[in-house]
Amino acid sequence: MSRTDALQQYLHALKLGQKYYRNAVNRGEYPYPPALTEIADLSQIASRAELGLVNVPSELIVGTYSPGRTSALAANFMPLLPENTEFGSKWVTLCTAHLNDEGIRDPIKCYEYLGKFYVQEGNKRASVLKSYGSPTIPAYVTRLIPEYSEDHGVQIYYEFMHFYTLTGLYGLHFIHRKRYMKLIAKLGFDSDHVWTEAERRSFRAGYSHFKSAFDKVCPANSSVTAAEALLFMLNICSFSQLKDMTQKDIVKELSSLWPEIESENDFAIDINPEPVEKSPGIFTKLFTPDSLNVAFIYGFDPEKSEWTRAHELGRQHIAEEFGDRVVTKVYNAFDRDYFSAMQQAVKDGAAVIFATIPTMVDAAMRIAALYPTLKVLTCSLSRPRAGVRNYYGRIYEAKFVIGAIAGAMARNDVIGYIANYPIMGVPATINAFALGARLTNPRARIALRWSCVEGDAMAELAKLGAGVISNREAASSADVHRALEWGTYQVGEDGWLMPLAAPCWNWGMVYEKLILSIFTGAWDDSSLGRAVNYWWGLSTGVITVTLSDTLPAGVKRLSDVLCRGIADGSIKPFAEKLVDNTGLERSDGSRDLSFEEIMAMDWLIEGVEGTIPKFDELIESSKRTVRLLGLYRHELPPEKEAKQI
Repeated sequence: MSRTDALQQYLHALKLGQKYYRNAVNRGEYPYPPALTEIADLSQIASRAELGLVNVPSELIVGTYSPGRTSALAANFMPLLPENTEFGSKWVTLCTAHLNDEGIRDPIKCYEYLGKFYVQEGNKRASVLKSYGSPTIPAYVTRLIPEYSEDHGVQIYYEFMHFYTLTGLYGLHFIHRKRYMKLIAKLGFDSDHVWTEAERRSFRAGYSHFKSAFDKVCPANSSVTAAEALLFMLNICSFSQLKDMTQKDIVKELSSLWPEIESENDFAIDINPEPVEKSPGIFTKLFTPDSLNVAFIYGFDPEKSEWTRAHELGRQHIAEEFGDRVVTKVYNAFDRDYFSAMQQAVKDGAAVIFATIPTMVDAAMRIAALYPTLKVLTCSLSRPRAGVRNYYGRIYEAKFVIGAIAGAMARNDVIGYIANYPIMGVPATINAFALGARLTNPRARIALRWSCVEGDAMAELAKLGAGVISNREAASSADVHRALEWGTYQVGEDGWLMPLAAPCWNWGMVYEKLILSIFTGAWDDSSLGRAVNYWWGLSTGVITVTLSDTLPAGVKRLSDVLCRGIADGSIKPFAEKLVDNTGLERSDGSRDLSFEEIMAMDWLIEGVEGTIPKFDELIESSKRTVRLLGLYRHELPPEKEAKQI
């Protein structure tokens, strides 16, 4: 190759540089490569690490170490000076070498800071190679490590450094914490596995293939990174399957799933606290279905499970309510292969899927991603995903009423409470129960135990002398005696149990209102592109409080007053000064807590004697539920999957 060819390349690069410069100035941005010494406080550097020779991704070379002659380059590292300058001449000489057999032999020298690279020596070499679209540039790299702090970016960077120690990979960037190790687990590696060169090459090839498709789909203003999108896709298919897909197919998949990917990364949730009433207009009638095929996925036998039996009664209710307009079918997944059951439902023509237990949430997300027009709902709280809606009840409202009953009926100040899992919504029910108990007995102490840890909670509470015990979170039957396992009862002197009250579901009402929202078009009015959480309470009739016939008349009247007050909004369980059981003030009482604050509650109120169990304290059978829906699920180490590289 001749110097003339190199000169033509310079003129091409010069046009790119000048165009970038003009656009940057018009946008009010700094048009030159930023200097690390000017944009970072290097006095806060905790240490340095010599990484040696690294093939640095070109796109991550973003600036220079010190100001120097940065005005010779635009921020995209393309030249700005005319070809007849000393800079232009040297650039052309380097380019000539690059085009000939000798190539550009000397690596550049640069500093890496927070995952980006700043050139110390070799600006022109970097410029030449970037002008040809070289994906990587060899460089001797010195890493500048900032002091660890509460800064979100620094915390993610420390996670990246651990990831790099294992993989030796640059070029993957996450905007949320804990995701580097989640990616490693998704690819099937142990958390301490050091990658081989073959594994690095295999991943780079697959990731480059995926990223090329991602770049064609991702909007310019999106905060989603290619790494975030890859992690999402690995919930749907394996890495090896992605590598085998054509660019066209990956683009198609990403395009159809883009609302899901964005909602996964911004965690936007819309809580729907009341059913939306809407009369169908002429356009709604044109675009909403006349009939629906509705699938119910069961994880337990209704003959053996009170929970599933209640959902089955709900299914029967909508079959009777809507007649021929709604065809329902049950898919049993007692073997926990929920996804296969959902796939079969889709093959059978289901337009709506109700996943009736919280642990079905991952399968629901997967099926929704594959079939974007499918309406998928999971009976759980707050797993953000635009394509899957959650439905549940504000059990804490009923528990507040039942807490007041417990306080009135307790023969002493010790009231027992058995909670099921440390998942979203559960601390709110515990705290509401405690507030209700203190309403009728200001001296009440709530002895908290958990069914998800080792030990006999009932025996422990009996030993403490609890006169009333509230067992778990929600009943599924209107028969308070049948719902004893879930209800609240008085403990007699000789150990006998007398039912007092239980919060109960009316799943038929839930399913009726959700199906009606599809027929009226109200479904489509609900927060397109955002995760929707239906969280209905006493005012809707989907949650009720069932009372024992043995309750004194005055206590029954109190229950009725509280239920009506909560339903009409005149009584709000958390609208008072709130102090947790460590003494920290959580609310000064000047306002009610928002639904978001109540749902995400991860603390226990004063008067509750106990703690929220940690993950390693849980029994094995409880860990999957907590991993999926737990208060601290984002902090848990990921589970390793089958090896994919």
